[in-house]
Amino acid sequence: MPPPLPPDKKKYRSNASYLMQYSGLAMQLLAVLGITVYLGIKADGWLQLSFPLFAWLLPLLGLTGSWIRIFKDTEKKP
Repeated sequence: MPPPLPPDKKKYRSNASYLMQYSGLAMQLLAVLGITVYLGIKADGWLQLSFPLFAWLLPLLGLTGSWIRIFKDTEKKP
């Protein structure tokens, strides 16, 4: 006999779906970090800066934008 279903099927999500959602978010953060670091290093080399300014700024801006997007995507909607 199968286990009883919750009263509202739309609100029920399995642990696997949460795992997939948050692992996807982690992959997005890693991709943003990798791409922005690469672009920052290239920009610093192209501008011939002695201090890695863009290699620091671009990842910070990318991660800030990603966190804002993640917070908006995962907030509870009424």
